[in-house]
This record gives sequence, C-alpha cells and structure tokens, in this order.
Amino acid sequence: MPAAPTRVLAVCAAPVVALLAVAALVPLPFVIAQPGSTTANVLGLHKDKPVITISGVPTRETSGQLRMTTIEATGPDTEIGLTDVVDSWFRRDRAVMPRDAVYPPGQSDTEIEKHNVAEMKKSQDAAAEAALRYLHRSPKDVKVELSLADVGGPSAGLLFTLGIIDKIAGDGRGGDLTGGRVIAGTGTIAPDGSVGAVGGVSLKTQAAGRDGATVFIVPKGECSEAGAELPKGMRLIPVDTLSDAVTSLKALKDGGRVPSCPA
Repeated sequence: MPAAPTRVLAVCAAPVVALLAVAALVPLPFVIAQPGSTTANVLGLHKDKPVITISGVPTRETSGQLRMTTIEATGPDTEIGLTDVVDSWFRRDRAVMPRDAVYPPGQSDTEIEKHNVAEMKKSQDAAAEAALRYLHRSPKDVKVELSLADVGGPSAGLLFTLGIIDKIAGDGRGGDLTGGRVIAGTGTIAPDGSVGAVGGVSLKTQAAGRDGATVFIVPKGECSEAGAELPKGMRLIPVDTLSDAVTSLKALKDGGRVPSCPA
C-alpha cells in the first residue's frame, strides 16, 4: 500500500516534466534588459559636435557632467526561452520585461527605430521649451539645437533641460549647476516642467555607478525601484518637477538640505 502514492506521483510528474521541457524551448513574449551606456554627457560633445548648441544669448563654459542613462534590451525578434527568463530573473544586472512594453506590437524594426527617434525629437523639443520657460526666455530670441539622436526614446528629457539651463544660467551666481560633479539621471520632461516616469531605473543606476556617477536624479515615483540595486555611495535625488531638480542641485552644491529617496 505505501508504495502506491509514489507511483501515482511519478505518473503525474511525467507529463509535468514533459511540459516543462517543451516550455523551455518555446519562445516567450519577453525581452531581457541590462545596464546600457552612460557616456553621453549632454554638456559635452557627441561625434565631435556639442550636444547642446544655443544662439541668441551668451552661454557659459561648464565643468561638470550631466550623463543620460540607457538600458540595452534584446531585439524584438530575439527568441527568449524559459531558461533565459529564469536565469535573468535571479540576476541583479538583468531585468525581464514584456516585449510589448519595450517594442510597440505589430511594427517592423525600421518602424520601431523611427518611433524611438521621433520620441527623442519630441523629448528634445519639450526640453528646450521647458528650459526657456524656466529661465523666462523667449524662444523667438533664443534658439536651442540638440544633436544627440542616436539614442531613442524620451527618457533623457530632464537631463537635456538641466543641460540647457546650466549652459545659459548655471547656478545663477556664476557657477555650475552641477557643482563640477558627474551627475546622472533619467526622466521625461513636459513643456511645463513636469517630470515623468521611465522604465528600467534600477538598471540605469547600476550603469551610472559603474561609470563613475555619484548622484542620480530620479522621478519621485520610481524611488523604490531606483533604490533596489543602488550602487554603494550613490545618492538618489527624487524630483517631480524641473524646479525640484534645479533647487536640489543648487542645495547639493551649497551643502544644504537635499531631498533623498526613502531608505
């Protein structure tokens, strides 16, 4: 009698094992993401050309860096299996994301690339408008050209905006808004200065820490995700608006009180 349950279990387990074996070979609707590049300093050069070019108003030389952060994801046609998902799930430098959250469904690689470039262009236009509004400058008199189009998407909007402000006004007292630091961050920007959430924040903080940044500006609603795999010694500054970001950077430079994400 006692042996019977074992035989039943073995019989029941056989189709489960077979199902798992098949599942391991079936492509799943996910992409695998990892920390990307942070080498694009919006205050510097890209392909030997300034990322930010401003005309119609005097501009400043800057000494700090504002690094936009990225993630790298497997392509929309890359087959992701169960083994890939399980392996990535338990790694701190990988993230499993729904494919449709990264790549618009039903679009070709060319269409996706055009979409991402268009989103970057919209982000840059919004950044210029938000910065000039903040500085009370007229777009009729001040022209801003942003030349970084190789990275798609809108998540660098806040960094572009801060870069424009630093180039024109700095901290308002003749110094750099960055305080000479290497500062990284992410966040979309609206023309009214509202900062929006983005994806893959914990991967972006890892990339920023790897490349030497000590301060990371993050949309306030993503504090928890940003802190999940935070590199040692990195400071998170949460923001809801452009004004929050500028005020926090000035306070950081002056040694004042700077908001931080909850521990």
